[in-house]
Amino acid sequence: MEIKQYFRIVLKKWWLIILFVLLACTASGVKSYYYTTPIYEANAKLIVNQSANMNQQGYPSVGLLQTNLMLMDSYKEIIVSSAILDKVVQQYPAIEDSAYQLASTLSVSSSDNSQVLNLTYWSTSYEAAAKTVNAISEVFKEQIPLIMNVDNITILNEAKINDGLSHEPVNINVFMSIVMAFILSLMVAVALVLILHFLDDTVKNEEELKELLGIPLLATMGKMKKEDLRGKRGEQVLIRKEAGEGSYVSLNQ
Repeated sequence: MEIKQYFRIVLKKWWLIILFVLLACTASGVKSYYYTTPIYEANAKLIVNQSANMNQQGYPSVGLLQTNLMLMDSYKEIIVSSAILDKVVQQYPAIEDSAYQLASTLSVSSSDNSQVLNLTYWSTSYEAAAKTVNAISEVFKEQIPLIMNVDNITILNEAKINDGLSHEPVNINVFMSIVMAFILSLMVAVALVLILHFLDDTVKNEEELKELLGIPLLATMGKMKKEDLRGKRGEQVLIRKEAGEGSYVSLNQ
């Protein structure tokens, strides 16, 4: 079957495709705007160094920097450990999440060859997310000297609270939801139309009949409605009257 034939099949059911796409886009937009729980993101940054004497130029030695970089993975594990998160829950009773919830929601990352730790926390409230990530940063700064020989921790920036900015949820984008629903629903609708067409084994036109029987087509009969037949009968009566046919009355009348 050629591409043109597929195109004709799809065009025959254009109304079904449009209806399906409209319903899908509307449902996606309504769900994203009204029925999706918003999730907010708050970030904080830390830098961790080991104390050491400077070299003659006043800069840390290359060996010390390499050691600090190698310890970054250890710092990431320590931040999400119970040694830190249990202290966060104890020192900040306003935080409703448990230590397990904190560990599963907190994300700690760092760039290659960088001593900066990026802390990200998600919550249904931006204020709660900001307070939690700041609390984790403070507790880590207090506890890491007791866990490792590190006493040079600096909080580069905390999550801002009450900064007057409008923080948008990270999981809600109505426009992108509608675009994705449009693309997916269009593909599904076209596939559905093609499947319904191929599942229907009736002969739909003269070309399919000719291909099926393998013989030339001599004549075709178009579709006729009852109204068309009634019109034909009226024309026949009119023709008879014009030809001289009259109505006859019986003698008994």
